[in-house]
Amino acid sequence: MKRCLGPCVSELCTHKVYEQAVAEVVLFLEGKNEKLISSLTEKMTKSSTEQQYELAAFYRDRIQMIRDLTEKQKMIRNREDDADVFAYHREGSRLALQLFTLRGGKIVGKREFFWETLSFFHPPKFLRDALQQYYLNAGFIPPQIYLPTRIEDQRLLNRWLTEKLRSTGRKLRVRINVPQRGSKHDLLLLVGKNAKIAFHHRFRVLRSKKDKILEKLKEILDLPNTPRRIEAFDVSHIQGAENVASLVVCEDGAMNRSKYRKFKIKLVQGSDDFLSLYEAVHRCYDRRLTEQSVLPNLILIDGGKGQLHSAYQALCKLGIEEIPLASIAKQNEIIYVQDRAHPVVLERTSPILHLVQEIRDEAHRFALSYHRKRRFLKDFQSELDQVPGIGIKRKKMLLRNFGSVARIRKADIEELIPFVGKKIALALKNSLN
Repeated sequence: MKRCLGPCVSELCTHKVYEQAVAEVVLFLEGKNEKLISSLTEKMTKSSTEQQYELAAFYRDRIQMIRDLTEKQKMIRNREDDADVFAYHREGSRLALQLFTLRGGKIVGKREFFWETLSFFHPPKFLRDALQQYYLNAGFIPPQIYLPTRIEDQRLLNRWLTEKLRSTGRKLRVRINVPQRGSKHDLLLLVGKNAKIAFHHRFRVLRSKKDKILEKLKEILDLPNTPRRIEAFDVSHIQGAENVASLVVCEDGAMNRSKYRKFKIKLVQGSDDFLSLYEAVHRCYDRRLTEQSVLPNLILIDGGKGQLHSAYQALCKLGIEEIPLASIAKQNEIIYVQDRAHPVVLERTSPILHLVQEIRDEAHRFALSYHRKRRFLKDFQSELDQVPGIGIKRKKMLLRNFGSVARIRKADIEELIPFVGKKIALALKNSLN
């Protein structure tokens, strides 16, 4: 896993500079700080001689940080701390989480974790969930954990981690702290800067790859513009029941979950995929035109020629048939493009095909999950409707706590009483059994 130490000027953090930073981390962790400072000084002098003053300042700041961190390591080492230090850097729906591990007061390692499509971000909740996941199967739990902000359920998490630590035979207490000053706070800032470097490197490389794929997709499908925003539709039902449709959005080659939409099909009776798709596409872009909001560079349909034609009719009805339209059929993975006589056939290993498949599969997954949810709620409500005293509020409470009618059926009277009371609990058991 690639790692980097010190501050970052985004336009300087090229792949080469990042790789050099990886080598610097190795020297630092090995304790070869003087050798590292000497190497950086040479680079700073060379950059200055070549009048690359911004790069020279970049190396100057890195040298100062190495010196500062060396002193902090000495201070921390004297206290013989075992600690984990977490910090993050986020931009939009993407996030990099950085971890420094201190053992005996010495920084001995780093780890990086990345999120590409965060639909919701609340730091106290995010960090709590990240810590729970990380320490669930961790081989070592330190007595000190440093974070940039307090987290939800911090006392509860402290107790849980303390129990896990003591189960290993160490009679210590775990403390989650948010340093506000001193060497620990400075170390936290350093981890945050490294998170920013890791973020820019990871997503710059990823963006570069996705840009090339999108440009190739534009060329293959003969599109007027690079498909920066692709929107995909799919429909789902079982024998015509609970007809639904989904819309997923891919922006710059990455799925944007915050812009997904779902449709309950209202005008179609029975299992007619073509009419259901027509309704979903028409409703979606009729609203967009009314609101004067953004339209996609490419619309992708899960299906073959029939589904493609239905979507095209909906666009024509709205007068926006100029939006590029394509469909991909699961059976042969062939891409049909509106107004093109022959389909596009790509190699099964093609990254362009993989991107189209990823978007298509996500639309299918989202539609199917919405359909299952509606069908489950219908079945759930129909059975509980037979029980006197159970209204909408109690249905929701039972669903939230038990998850299914099957679990309610298996539950004891004592388990049901806290949610519905003894009288209704007895009636519920009698009705379901």
